[in-house]
Amino acid sequence: MANVLLVDTNFSSGPILNVLRGLGHTVYFCGGNPNDYLAKATPGYVQLDYSNPEALLELCRKLDIDHLVPGCNDRSYYACAAVNAQREFHNIDSPQATETLNHKAKFRALAKGEGLSVPRMFSTDQEEVPKVPLIVKPVDAFSGKGITVLHEPDAASLGSAIDKAKTISKSGDCVVEEFVQGQLYSHSAFLVNHKIVQDFVVLEHGSANPFVVDTSHMASDFPKSTLLAMRQEIEHLAHTLSLKDGLLHAQFILQNERFYWVEMTRRCPGDLYSQLVELSTGFPYAASYAMPFLGLPIHTRPVETRWVMRHTLTLPGQGLLEHLKFHQPLCMERWVPLCSTGDAIQPSPASRMALLFARCDSASELRILTAATCARQLYTFNG
Repeated sequence: MANVLLVDTNFSSGPILNVLRGLGHTVYFCGGNPNDYLAKATPGYVQLDYSNPEALLELCRKLDIDHLVPGCNDRSYYACAAVNAQREFHNIDSPQATETLNHKAKFRALAKGEGLSVPRMFSTDQEEVPKVPLIVKPVDAFSGKGITVLHEPDAASLGSAIDKAKTISKSGDCVVEEFVQGQLYSHSAFLVNHKIVQDFVVLEHGSANPFVVDTSHMASDFPKSTLLAMRQEIEHLAHTLSLKDGLLHAQFILQNERFYWVEMTRRCPGDLYSQLVELSTGFPYAASYAMPFLGLPIHTRPVETRWVMRHTLTLPGQGLLEHLKFHQPLCMERWVPLCSTGDAIQPSPASRMALLFARCDSASELRILTAATCARQLYTFNG
């Protein structure tokens, strides 16, 4: 058996930890917050700020780590890529490929050069304001932080949005691109030798914050021709960047049957996304994510169809949690509490109260439940 280091302590990495331990390995995991779920709940925790690659490399040497597994956030993968450049582990991308995918400006520049489907991008210092709706984003932020949508942009509003985004950005940079209106989806593809061996499309909504996904389910009726075109672009990108075997997760906007990539990453998505796929299809998502980092193959299999909705309970404003009142019956498959009665709840994405997985009997029932949830009619906060 091997020594394995999981670089994350968030609850969303719990299924990954269970897979690693189930294989009989000695598993350590690190993070800077001793109050995180994994740090409190299980042995093997090492307190470490893994955003410092040198400290992470030293920990790998100290613990004689055989396999390094990134967790469910971008900082984790960045750190693992930096460590991998000095001491090679299984199937972790180069720092250059990691930066290209995660840095919004660099990703869009690559996508444009390779003919991939992304929104039009504009310079941050051009003299004339584009005559189309715009969205301004920090190049290296997440969870909707620092984003502004300008439906009728002018010089003043665009300048203010750019200043806001640059303030949030760690590198002080941002992107300005055309705001494409449509439905948000995510696409999870498992790659082997730059080819997709299994993939999933998930329909996503943000009810409390338009830039933060809190409600989602499998997209069972997604256009096949669009999916084929997406797969071709993903495989082209994987070959261009020499991506290692494993997961490539992306978000995109669908406008009619035309898609526009929003962002891509190699890490496992958070808020127990892995469990949404597993509960909906029976496919071992967390195991398939972990296996390449152990030098093991991804096992594909036929998938099932189950009607499951995932919802992250958050608020558009702040409040003090007393209770939730549900306004319709539902089959609760799983309930994952993330705070306690009396906790102060901050606006999304700063606070999350719980994760709900609800099972339905049909596609139509799932659509009705999702609509009520997105309209914030499923439950009342302290109502």
